[in-house]
Amino acid sequence: MYKLNFDAAVFTDSSTLGVGVMIRNAGSQVMAALSSKGNAVMDSEEAGVLACRRALEFAIEVGFSDLIVEGDNSNVIRSIVSTQADWSRLGNLYEDIRCLAGRLRLVEFRAIRRAANRVAHSLARFARNLREEVVWLEEDPPPMLEALYVDSCSLSI
Repeated sequence: MYKLNFDAAVFTDSSTLGVGVMIRNAGSQVMAALSSKGNAVMDSEEAGVLACRRALEFAIEVGFSDLIVEGDNSNVIRSIVSTQADWSRLGNLYEDIRCLAGRLRLVEFRAIRRAANRVAHSLARFARNLREEVVWLEEDPPPMLEALYVDSCSLSI
């Protein structure tokens, strides 16, 4: 199983969204990462849903099929795993995520603390000045090196 972390950052000054995604193996090595910029969103829930959808699309694009998907917006994670119909304005996006998850062999969604999602958040913030999506494969992206260091220190305690 690989661990996929995703996060979103909303840039109100430019009316854009930043998405950060990181996929790590069981040894916490970075297998793939993404920093992407998107259009304006109405609120943090929409930002989180769009970030999760892009994260799953990215994981499928680069060939991952067994994932633990982690995000720090517990409302988004709760809505994704819900079995009840969602008639809200974001219902179709949640359904997109469930359809994408159905293309994976194994998938589990988990809500985590914001502090445990620093790396994905740093990638989302990095998107502020991007003109196009940036992908790193099997390398540590420079925008998240400090967050990776902090994460590795907390893992070894």
